Amino acid sequence: MKLTLDGDWTATVTGDPLHITPRFDFWDFRLRIATYANVKERGRFLLDTFGSQEWLWDAPDELRFDRAARELVGAEFQIAGECADAEDSTRIPATPPVHPGGLRADEARDFRLEVTTELCRAPGDTVLTCLRDLDVLDEPLEARIGIAPDVALLVQHGTVVGWSLTNPVRYLTTGFADPDPNPPSPATHWLLTECLDLITTPLLDEVRRRDPAALARLRALDHRLMNQPEDRHRIDALTVKIADLVEDYGDW
Repeated sequence: MKLTLDGDWTATVTGDPLHITPRFDFWDFRLRIATYANVKERGRFLLDTFGSQEWLWDAPDELRFDRAARELVGAEFQIAGECADAEDSTRIPATPPVHPGGLRADEARDFRLEVTTELCRAPGDTVLTCLRDLDVLDEPLEARIGIAPDVALLVQHGTVVGWSLTNPVRYLTTGFADPDPNPPSPATHWLLTECLDLITTPLLDEVRRRDPAALARLRALDHRLMNQPEDRHRIDALTVKIADLVEDYGDW
């Protein structure tokens, strides 16, 4: 299969997906699929690869390819900040199933991968799906290409129209740290949903307006996060984001 990502820029699906554990950086609200461990290593990685990347005021999503082999070697996706209505989220098609595969650029030149605009949350936040726009839901998907563990590109009419992350709670972390390899606790599943309810719905606007009920909910969530004894690596990743909101709005 040949995929179009930016006008006339194309890549061919291969049989070799990335074997890199995704990192769901909750504070930055990004998904990283790469081996670099800090900003310096990331800078070297960008110099040694080509593809789509941030440049000055422009901040597209990133797919990076090896300069010699033209194979996909890393990716970084921004998660849409507002979730779609529940009615739209239920329209995400169950088919086709994910087909594991990598990408090989058809030519070694840079391109631009537009960020997605719509976040669709499955019940229990078992899957987060980011779409180019909701018009994608009006037609079937052509393919789901699993480029890394639990990460798939969504394809429609030969064009990448979004991506999905299955079991996002498993990959919670902050910055460039690897996620905890142990299974997440049941409480972490529930707290992730609580945090997503706060930061991806109109409730966040109510917090910013300092609505008393919304602020009370924010403080209560912060308290539960601070006092959750299990699964602290993942809980700490959630806590940083919520603590920032408490600092900015909760003490007023």
